[in-house]
Amino acid sequence: MTAWFAAGGILLNQRTLTEGAIAGGLVLLSLAIGLFVSRKLGRAAANAWHRRLDQRGEGLADRLTPIIRHATAALLLAIVLTAYPWPPVAGIPIGLALGAATVLAAREILRGVGIARPVTWTVTLILFVALFSRSVGGLAEITSMMERIGVDIGRRRLSLLTLITMLITVVALFAGVRLVNRALSHWIAATRGFDATQKLLAQKLAAIAVIIGAFFVGIDLLGVDLTAFAVFSGAFGLAVGFGLQKTIGNLIAGIILLMDRSIKPGDVIVVGDSFGWVNKIGVRAVSVLTRDGKEHLIPNENLMTQEVENWSFTDRNVRVRIPVRVAYECDLELAQELMLRATTESPRVLNDPPPNVWLTGFGENGVEHDILAWIGDPEGGVGNVRSDVLNRLWLLFKQHGIVIPYPQRDVRLRQMEMPSGD
Repeated sequence: MTAWFAAGGILLNQRTLTEGAIAGGLVLLSLAIGLFVSRKLGRAAANAWHRRLDQRGEGLADRLTPIIRHATAALLLAIVLTAYPWPPVAGIPIGLALGAATVLAAREILRGVGIARPVTWTVTLILFVALFSRSVGGLAEITSMMERIGVDIGRRRLSLLTLITMLITVVALFAGVRLVNRALSHWIAATRGFDATQKLLAQKLAAIAVIIGAFFVGIDLLGVDLTAFAVFSGAFGLAVGFGLQKTIGNLIAGIILLMDRSIKPGDVIVVGDSFGWVNKIGVRAVSVLTRDGKEHLIPNENLMTQEVENWSFTDRNVRVRIPVRVAYECDLELAQELMLRATTESPRVLNDPPPNVWLTGFGENGVEHDILAWIGDPEGGVGNVRSDVLNRLWLLFKQHGIVIPYPQRDVRLRQMEMPSGD
């Protein structure tokens, strides 16, 4: 074993063995401290995450205990590694423990924010190799080798090291954007000075601002020259003018709808043949839930250019008109009282404004009436209100002898004289 280490340039003597033993003890101490801290803070941190971020932190809340344990151990091991010039023999256990702790913490974080499993394992493997190589003094040789593997594109060199750096940067920024968006979304949702529409608009604008900020941070970290985007911006402008015109139009229309507040989540609207309540205003379309349980996705641009009925724009109360016809021979006053009674007994009909009965005309077969009833929950539909009132009215009419007329036709038969035969 001693000859094998000597062949690799590693000398085993009393000092190196002592330093290796000390390094092993510090590794065990760091891991023990990480376990202790996670037991003390893990559950409290998970509860606080659930309480403050509600359901937006569901991916990380249950992972906070292992994240705290591995991250604490990795931090202590990084301090141990940099605090003393350890020889390779002592650096091996520190590097293995540091790489493993960092990999486990990064894995929990990336999976918690929804990063795909293959990407997570690729990134964690790169981190482990880099940290272990750094601890035994071989990182410079690895980076030099990866820099030599690549191709020259113009004045820039695209090497394996550049690709790995780009991958790590993009994944880290993507995870950071998701975490920041979740925190900002919950903070805006908890703000009391905004209504639902203003909160939704603020959340979308904040998300766009975070993405733009992350883009420029990534450009700076990767050292990309912004002048290289001059051609890209022109091509993007042409794409917007031709292929992405509808997409950009729907995006702008959605922002205008949120700023104008003419359509808000929870409103009951009618657009063409679509009737339902607004579930969500997205970047491309508005989600409208119908009474049939179907979800219609209506492009934002259609809501800006077509006629839209908003039943709850200024007031959620909606008046329902129910036509009723009674026979001419009936007690008209009693029939109207029964109409009001059937309406007021319906559970969804409001008492304020009170229901009313109008006599609208003398028809061909009976006296025409309109029952006018108000409801305060139009998202529940209006057809079931009509059905409930008419069912109650049918029973009341039968109990009090009120007749509902139906068309009558008199058929007269004329006997035709048959011509006499010869």
